[in-house]
Amino acid sequence: MAKFLNTTGVSYHLEELIKSTTDRLILISPYLQFHARVKDHIHNLNIQKRDIRIVYRESKLQLDESNWLESQIGVRTSICPSLHAKCYLNENEAIVTSMNLYSFSQQNNDEMGIHVTKENDPDLYKDIYEEAQRLLTISEEIRVTVKKVDKTSNGQKNKIETPVINKKGDFSKAVYKTTKELSELSGLSSRKINEWLVDNKLMYKKDENWLSTKKGVELGGISKEGQYGKFIIWPEEIAKEIK
Repeated sequence: MAKFLNTTGVSYHLEELIKSTTDRLILISPYLQFHARVKDHIHNLNIQKRDIRIVYRESKLQLDESNWLESQIGVRTSICPSLHAKCYLNENEAIVTSMNLYSFSQQNNDEMGIHVTKENDPDLYKDIYEEAQRLLTISEEIRVTVKKVDKTSNGQKNKIETPVINKKGDFSKAVYKTTKELSELSGLSSRKINEWLVDNKLMYKKDENWLSTKKGVELGGISKEGQYGKFIIWPEEIAKEIK
């Protein structure tokens, strides 16, 4: 049977839900501002290589939140512009609530919610899980990146940005390589190659498929489909640009 939660109950059960995750954690909230304890729990799950998905509405995060999310390489984030729902679930339980994953909401707002377990309410849990999966499907997966701001000795701010390539060309005679082959050419891991391509807005991941952006197509990216979903091959010259 579903359990009613007040503000304190939502905060308590949310923290316990995150801590007890053994397989997959899905956090759905239009706005994000992580409490320190929530950050610690997510970080620990990330170290244990749990599958962590975060869906939110606003692509503009505060610098501290963006920097922290950027540091959590294994955490997958998605943007859903129409999102208003707040839902948090793992493989065994779920919370549907009015409370954003936002420190201010947890400490200052009057919130309500319900707590559902898969064991006691399997049908209700299934309905919540399927709707969460639908939101993941319609959301655009992104890699959170920010411009870090440092002060130089003369007091001016210096922005450190991800290198971006902008060259267009004729790729009709190009030799195409997969991410794995680019990894061998550049000496970087396939994961780093993917991160670089995403950071430079050449491709993005939706569900289990890698999709090319318009800029990626202009730079020679070609979509292919294989046993494990869609992927992209690139002109081997791009390996020289990857740092």
